[in-house]
Amino acid sequence: MKETKARSVERFVERFAAALVDAGMPRMPSLVFVSLLAENDARLTADDLVERLDVSRAAVSGAVRYLLHVGMIRRERPAGSRRDYYVLEDEDWYALIARRERLLEQWIAATRSGVQAVGARTPAGRRLARSAEFFEFMQEELAGMLARWQARSARR
Repeated sequence: MKETKARSVERFVERFAAALVDAGMPRMPSLVFVSLLAENDARLTADDLVERLDVSRAAVSGAVRYLLHVGMIRRERPAGSRRDYYVLEDEDWYALIARRERLLEQWIAATRSGVQAVGARTPAGRRLARSAEFFEFMQEELAGMLARWQARSARR
């Protein structure tokens, strides 16, 4: 039997959300995020999400709160409307990853202060210093990778 387009989209949402869960993102925020990603307008109401995902309003509320907090979506309310729409903050993965660069800065500062707290010559201090070095490496590589992506995108 041929799969309907709606079922095909539903299966995609489930598969991609599962991949995000495997990467450490909570399940409900993953489902909400991918639902928005798969929506042509990249915007849905809480009621839309409840219906599409067949989950409770409370589950959607918690997921939306998480996604708002991490800056992956924003809330919009059209003038004169009483309904909130949840919209992808930026459909561009570049912007999502670029915002993570600030997270690396925080991790670097935190691990460097940890080295000072436990002592640089202790096993914990060496472990923290190595962690900070890795985060610095990631930050350097991320900056180059993002620059290459911008150049590649500009060529299109």
